[in-house]
Amino acid sequence: MSKLKLSEEIMQLYAPSARHVDFVEVPEFNFVMLDGEMEAGTRLSTSETFQDALNTLNGISFTLKFMSKLNRKNPIDYNTMPLEALWYPTEENDYKNRTKWAWTMMMMQPEHITIEMFENAVASLKKKQGEIPALTLARFEPFHEGAAVQIMHVSSFGLIPMTIERINTFVHDENHTLAQPYHEIYISDPRHKNPEKERTILRYPLKK
Repeated sequence: MSKLKLSEEIMQLYAPSARHVDFVEVPEFNFVMLDGEMEAGTRLSTSETFQDALNTLNGISFTLKFMSKLNRKNPIDYNTMPLEALWYPTEENDYKNRTKWAWTMMMMQPEHITIEMFENAVASLKKKQGEIPALTLARFEPFHEGAAVQIMHVSSFGLIPMTIERINTFVHDENHTLAQPYHEIYISDPRHKNPEKERTILRYPLKK
């Protein structure tokens, strides 16, 4: 059985510096995705819709991994990718209070994972777990982010606004403009009980 290794390109995208903001060019990748919205007065660790999406995406991704490993013709093992979220802020743009912020939670999949494999994985989970709404709403599609800036945020979510200011200052000094959606990649579990050690990639696409 072959073990799939991450390319240098992917490694650079998912292991940025925490010391400075960097420009990146993000190619098209395939993702399993789910859409939702933050409930009033909740955080990532307390939002039921977020937790449902996280559990569903993990379930699908690990099912796809095992399907890949058990393929008789070409078994391939690989490590699943971290949870990511595209965020659509409200007019208040308050990163600490994300009430009513729409989101798309997603997990990247390797190139050899197909839509047919995704559909089979979802069908398998439905047999085991029943008709869970999140399973029915999950989708498999490409996403091309293109030119962007990013930095590794190493601390609690409450301090994210400070890192966002670093991004804004950098982009302004470089004569660029941020676009939407705002993108977070959770290298640490977003339910982490030790917030000072949380590692989250903060990424913004740039306006063309």
